[in-house]
Amino acid sequence: MHSRNRSTKYTGTAGRIENAIVAVCATYATPPGHALVDRELYVQKQWFADPDRMTKAGFEPDHAFATKPQLAKAQAERALDAGLAPAWATGDEVYGRSSDLRALFEARGIGYVFAIGCDFQLTTSGRQKTRADQALKLVEAHGWNRRSAGAGSKGPRYYDWAWIATASPSHHLLIRRSISTGELAYYLAFAPESYVCSLTDLVKVAGTRWAVEDDFQDAKQATAFDGTQMRGYRAWKRHVTLVMAAYALLAVTAAEARAVHPAPVLPEHDQQRAPEDCGMIALTVPELQRLLPVLLPDRINANTDVGANLAWSTWRRRHQARARWHHYHRRYALIA
Repeated sequence: MHSRNRSTKYTGTAGRIENAIVAVCATYATPPGHALVDRELYVQKQWFADPDRMTKAGFEPDHAFATKPQLAKAQAERALDAGLAPAWATGDEVYGRSSDLRALFEARGIGYVFAIGCDFQLTTSGRQKTRADQALKLVEAHGWNRRSAGAGSKGPRYYDWAWIATASPSHHLLIRRSISTGELAYYLAFAPESYVCSLTDLVKVAGTRWAVEDDFQDAKQATAFDGTQMRGYRAWKRHVTLVMAAYALLAVTAAEARAVHPAPVLPEHDQQRAPEDCGMIALTVPELQRLLPVLLPDRINANTDVGANLAWSTWRRRHQARARWHHYHRRYALIA
């Protein structure tokens, strides 16, 4: 957008106040893969006091202010009404604080694990009202359980977790403790009565939130998700919609390739030696983005060396598989 349409605000990506555009996005994640499915621009409330500014930015007269949780709730409703049927929902603290967003999922029978602030108020199973961080005193020394919140690029994301019951049999407080620093994080979990789940299940749901971060990173790299120079809201929305569709095509193609690709070799503990052949990782979104321009029939010409490009891709993915093996091996050594 043009500088008139930008505003200074704190952004988590930069970690400071920046002249930036902030959007709320939703990712649909399944075991085979994940992709962005919705987006909306967040507009600061003070803009709505200046109709001329809003008009120049391309907003319709009836465009109303909405908080980030309200935008997320609208996206969730659109996704559910369109037929998506997730078993779980997750999000960071901004969305975990929204009682309206949580109520939507509860009403639809969808479980969730949302990050919450340390000052989040709840009632324990002993009918004691407390803040999330004050509930920490209820965790005994042996009450911590080491679980992986999912596989990262450099190994399983292991943390120590505590599970505290609340006055509601369907709601639970999770406390996450970093193995290396001891840093704490808090989550509110809701499991419908029809669900039978363990701490491991809830931890995996909490870890699924990283899927949207992966989508941001890959979509920026592969389809220029953040590369717009548009000067108006409508143009921005069209650009983002187009690149999300292109990214979804890459994500689905990568998921299909991964489903039939032999998994690369990974260590199971820190005493293993690296094998001579760690295999090869499956096609990824960035790899597909590099290959498609030289493999599509209408792009191949006399100067295109298809064999060389495929050989380079094979070497790179074998190298990445070996690097992943060592990253996982190092992570197991750290948590031993």
